[in-house]
Amino acid sequence: MPHRVVITGMGALTPLGLSVADSWRAAVAGESGIAPLESFDAAALDVRFGGEVRGFDPSQYLDRREVRRTDRFVQLAIAAADEAMNDAGLAKGDYDANRAGVSCGTGIGGIETLTEQHKTLLERGPQRVSPLFIPMMIANMAAAQVAIRFDMRGPNMTTVTACASSAHALGEAFRRVQYGEADVMLAGGAEAVLLPLCFAGFINMKALSQRNDDPATASRPFDLERDGFVMGEGAGMLVFEERERALARGAHIYAEVVGYGMTADAYHIVEPAPDGDGAARAMRAALRDAGLPPESIGYINAHATGTPKGDTGEARAVHQVFGAHAAKLAVSSTKSMTGHLLGAAGAVEAIFTVLALHEGVLPPTINLHHLDPEVDLDCVPNEARKQTVDAALTNSFGFGGQNVTLALRRTDA
Repeated sequence: MPHRVVITGMGALTPLGLSVADSWRAAVAGESGIAPLESFDAAALDVRFGGEVRGFDPSQYLDRREVRRTDRFVQLAIAAADEAMNDAGLAKGDYDANRAGVSCGTGIGGIETLTEQHKTLLERGPQRVSPLFIPMMIANMAAAQVAIRFDMRGPNMTTVTACASSAHALGEAFRRVQYGEADVMLAGGAEAVLLPLCFAGFINMKALSQRNDDPATASRPFDLERDGFVMGEGAGMLVFEERERALARGAHIYAEVVGYGMTADAYHIVEPAPDGDGAARAMRAALRDAGLPPESIGYINAHATGTPKGDTGEARAVHQVFGAHAAKLAVSSTKSMTGHLLGAAGAVEAIFTVLALHEGVLPPTINLHHLDPEVDLDCVPNEARKQTVDAALTNSFGFGGQNVTLALRRTDA
């Protein structure tokens, strides 16, 4: 029999705050984490704002030597992992190290290190490139460093599927516990891409909002006047645990993970399938895996980034899957507040979905003043809503048409 899997701890650093509690409080309040960039001089760019994790001090988590030897995306992952493990009440020695693992997603990995060392190569020559360049830059290093930190010697993996990366990481962690390959999995994702090179690439793709005059209103999923996504950074980590083990140790259980679906559009390298077919199949797969009828879902945390094609494609997918029940669903995009955290988005949005179930509060879609008539959904506009739901989905879709849906259930549902 498959094992039941529950969430017993969570950690996050987002443009809304340096913890789960701070990020959730701001999300429920409908606050925006989008502001003019402070980490570098963006004057030469057409887009000069984003979702920065402000006030983060890696020396609170790592000693000075470790800070120098880790990329920012790894530092964010470690900080989120620390919070998640503390929240779960777990430390080294509380679990069989050989049956505890890490699953971490990132879309791009250590690009800050890559750009710095490339500059060193050009300006100072190959002999001055750091011998730690490769282990600081490669995408698997967040999962590796977190495993070292917590002595987790079981399953260890890194998923790199663009904006679906950390959702895939959560789904694979769920499977490892469900299939009995691990008792505990620390899973999530991290991204740190607020750099001139990344902005230039997305700007030249015409993918980003250009509302420099009012950044706080720039991220506007489902709104008729949306003009692109807003780039952000951050990390989210969750502790997945076998249910009977969690109950036996008296752990606080936030929610149960019940379904995981993944598909490919096989359509285009950046555009989603316009009919939403891939997204619809991912949602159906998650529901089937969970053994839940569509009518049992009360809330969807949408992938919706604020791009014209992406938002309408996802809305079409929701209508395909839920039919008449779509009119009774609440569907919101927390990217309206955090911006798009790329490879970390799925994990952070899973945390928001867990808390929506646990707290009975649905986070809003802010900046939604003119709902796109092609969406035709209850998008929880501008203000959070007190509402108890028994089960929810969270969607993550990546460039290349890689789609993930996770199904979560309230513990007493």
